[in-house]
Amino acid sequence: MTTVSTHVLDTSAGRPAAEVAVRLEVRAGGDAPWVPHGASATDADGRCKDLPALPDATTHARLEFATGPYLTRTRAGAFFPEVAVAFAVEPGEHYHVPLLLNPFGYSVYRGS
Repeated sequence: MTTVSTHVLDTSAGRPAAEVAVRLEVRAGGDAPWVPHGASATDADGRCKDLPALPDATTHARLEFATGPYLTRTRAGAFFPEVAVAFAVEPGEHYHVPLLLNPFGYSVYRGS
C-alpha cells in the first residue's frame, strides 16, 4: 500500500498552519491526466493524517494546498493563493511531504 501524509508549518509565525484545505490527486503515467483522489484539511497541529491510500497503478501524486484563505486570515493577503506539489511514487512506500509556508515563499521536502 502506498500512502501520503503532509503537514503545513507557518515559518514566519513559528507554528503549525491549521485549517488549510488539501486536495490529493493521482495519475498513472507521466502523460495521464490528474484524477481527484481525496481531500482533507490540516488539524490544529498542521497535519493531514487521513488522506486515502493511493491506487495500485499510481506513478505520480499531487498535493494542492489552498494557502490563500489561511494567509488572508492570518495576514493582510496572500501572494501564493495555492501551492501544488507533484511527486513520483513507488508502490509500497509512504510519502510524507511537508510544506513550509511564509507570506512570500514556501519550500517542500520528502520527510519521514
